Amino acid sequence: MNAVAALDVRGLTTRFATRKGHVTAVNDVSFSVAPGRILGLVGESGSGKSVTGFSILGLIDAPGEIAAGEVLVKGRDMRLMSPEQQRDMRGREVAMVFQDPMMTLNPVLRVGDQMAMAVQVHDRVSKSAAWERAREALEIVGIPAPAERLRAYPHQLSGGMRQRVAIATALLHRPAVIVADEPTTALDVSIQGQILAEVRRLADETGTAIVWVTHDLAVVSSLADDICVMYAGRIVETGRAEDVIAHPHHPYTNGLIQSVPSLHPPGERLPQIPGATPQLSRLPSGCAFRNRCPRASAICAAEAPPAREISGRRVLCHYPLEAS
Repeated sequence: MNAVAALDVRGLTTRFATRKGHVTAVNDVSFSVAPGRILGLVGESGSGKSVTGFSILGLIDAPGEIAAGEVLVKGRDMRLMSPEQQRDMRGREVAMVFQDPMMTLNPVLRVGDQMAMAVQVHDRVSKSAAWERAREALEIVGIPAPAERLRAYPHQLSGGMRQRVAIATALLHRPAVIVADEPTTALDVSIQGQILAEVRRLADETGTAIVWVTHDLAVVSSLADDICVMYAGRIVETGRAEDVIAHPHHPYTNGLIQSVPSLHPPGERLPQIPGATPQLSRLPSGCAFRNRCPRASAICAAEAPPAREISGRRVLCHYPLEAS
């Protein structure tokens, strides 16, 4: 792992207690993100992406638990910290942007009041100084007339503007790491493009490491520096974004890429991965992807897939696709 990584996740395992026993939603996940780089965490719904994001910040409530692993933010393991120390780290060193900005914003408080409170939780500054920092954060994310927007209530802002406010709130303390959980999914394409451009600029200018959780490969292909592809709680392929998109080695990654509409002429039927993501409580033996994989054989049912190093990438597969 990179010794200077802003975020270093090692062997992270998160499980949930059910009537039928423990279900592992995140299974031995490891990756690192250097300062100023963006990691795309990609996969279908139910693959474990969001649970990974929540686990990084220690936001897993019962009946869930983080069963194993390390989460190092600038070399400090958050899992070894007390609840008070974790709360101090959240917002100051590691922050989260949720898919729905209304999970961050209180509908009955003005935007400026909410952002000022977020500042004063960690820093002993006056309310006027906190408002000024909030205004600067809104300006950074490209919100016009930021002083006026601070006096607005969330319902008075558009969806794209609210999402910018959520990103600005995450930036208030210039954290080392931001985890963004599909923050542009509900936005139209033009607004999505604007926010992606702002996020890329922020990473470059502030040095913040970003984990961008998404199911949309088209998004990460234009945004991320590196990609981790998740399936059934495991990372099945990881590497530089441009390499993974151009020459996927895992059949699942290839299936995701082939189903992107922009890669096919209008009117052509889109290829699709057959079947659906398996229930985590009833994973098939061997490789979890084998029932949907065109390359599967008997060994895929009998043995867990080995981790292979191919072209500088890590691939979890018995029969990886070779680069053309």
